[in-house]
Amino acid sequence: MSPDESGPSPLPGGRLPGSDDRTGQRIVDRTARRTENRYGNRPTMKDVAARAGVGLKTVSRVVNGEPGVTTDTERRVQEAIAALGFRRNDSARVLRKGRTASIGLVLEDLADPFYGPLSRAVEEVARAHGALLINGSSAEDPEREQELVLALCARRVDGLVVIPAGDDHRYLEPEIAAGVATVFVDRPAGRIDADVVLSDSFGGARDGVAHLIAGGHRRIGFIGDQPRIHTAAERLRGYRAAMEDAGIPVDEQWMSLGVTDPERVRRAAEEMLKGQDAVTAIFAGNNRVTVTVVRVLAGLDRQVALVGFDDIELGDLLQPGVTVVAQDAAQLGRTAAERLFRQLDGATLLPERIELPTRLIQRGSGELPPAR
Repeated sequence: MSPDESGPSPLPGGRLPGSDDRTGQRIVDRTARRTENRYGNRPTMKDVAARAGVGLKTVSRVVNGEPGVTTDTERRVQEAIAALGFRRNDSARVLRKGRTASIGLVLEDLADPFYGPLSRAVEEVARAHGALLINGSSAEDPEREQELVLALCARRVDGLVVIPAGDDHRYLEPEIAAGVATVFVDRPAGRIDADVVLSDSFGGARDGVAHLIAGGHRRIGFIGDQPRIHTAAERLRGYRAAMEDAGIPVDEQWMSLGVTDPERVRRAAEEMLKGQDAVTAIFAGNNRVTVTVVRVLAGLDRQVALVGFDDIELGDLLQPGVTVVAQDAAQLGRTAAERLFRQLDGATLLPERIELPTRLIQRGSGELPPAR
């Protein structure tokens, strides 16, 4: 036999793979196993070239769809690619061009239904531009937001879409100066000039409360998010403006702002709804507040009008249906992402504030008259 046909090579000590040692255990050639294991050792263009019997440049042309390769050669290369399970390394390719073809999206809470269509819209725009989207959640924590944003920048994302949790974004100035395109959504950046895409929180809240006033309500409660949050402050301002426009004095006990934890919201609603001067209507400052208020109202023996800011799932199927001030989350995401890619494509743009309109959807709860 030739050396290549002589069978398995002896292991250290002269024993052959498959034989038993003195303990009666089967001997395994672990060196061979390590050679066969390709985990973490992906096939490269060199592997494809060797299998197809062509040069590295030829493989590169086939992989990148470039001309100059005969049909027969391309077939051999494609067969080698399929046999080896080769995948093009896009990261290396785009890094050579100075771009990573990825953008980061920092949300408040990935579990919030409002952010689902927003995230999907950003992803669709990114995909149309050949980029990947990386999501992360700040959990409404400014420090976590900063850590996440800077971690994405360290991974060389080309751009960022940020729903801010904090009110000081000067930490981003070096990144923006280095070329990281940045657009803020839902809330403006703090202490820097940057693009922002918003819904008209002030106008939407004013319209929602004015709708309740037009229905005969004078004692209207407002339950909102934390006052430091831009959208919560703007919606409270819209509530006050509508009441002032109608000449209705606002009782401080009709207003409650804080975390949107269901227990806190439930206590606030129950407090407003008790006593002879109980409110006859409630304006809920966001979708999470609305859901809790719906549960509270379901346990009452009287009808209380309700208008919520943000739509809620199945809101049209309740009895009565929930009247809402709806914002277009998908359009927020789409507008922000398109603005981001305009920056990435080299457009010289001054920071801009883009404000999208809201719309009142009447379903029944906001049209209930005051209890007599």
